Amino acid sequence: MTSFDLNFYASAIAELLREPHMPPLDAGTPNRKARSRLEGLANDAAFAPHRVRDRGMADACRAGLWLYHNFLDEAHTIAQNLPTPTGSYWHALMHRRELDFDNAKYWFRRVGVHPIYEPLRQDAAELADNAPAAAAFLRTQSTWDPFAFVDLCAASLAGRAPCEELCRQIQKREWELLFDWCYRQAVEEAGD
Repeated sequence: MTSFDLNFYASAIAELLREPHMPPLDAGTPNRKARSRLEGLANDAAFAPHRVRDRGMADACRAGLWLYHNFLDEAHTIAQNLPTPTGSYWHALMHRRELDFDNAKYWFRRVGVHPIYEPLRQDAAELADNAPAAAAFLRTQSTWDPFAFVDLCAASLAGRAPCEELCRQIQKREWELLFDWCYRQAVEEAGD
């Protein structure tokens, strides 16, 4: 499993990610201290020194950052205006955190097969090395199954599967992989 390297991101964005954070499986409490900084990301200057080449992906990053800080409504507003598989992915994550599991699955159906699914499958298998029986499928699945993970999160929150911490770790890794993928699609790197 590779680490999440904040040094690649624009300083305004990296600053919003510096504080260690384990996202809750539910809506959580919005991080009010981050609101003004999140609002400041509304233009492409927030990505400096990188130049934005794909505004849709830059907006996907913004949706992810609002979600990271537990502002589900703001993340939802951005994601629902991104008519792409990646916009649907952020939309699905928001609804999973909102505990609207059927709606999350609806949006995951719109995602199809996303480029982060394979690294997520590998990382989830590694994280689930000593997982309880309810999460054993994570070690053996041949492709990432977002629907099974939604069900595992729901079972965990309902007390039917003793693996909330594992679900939170996988959810965090999922967020990191998706955010990083979006950021790299959004910006031009040196030499592009």
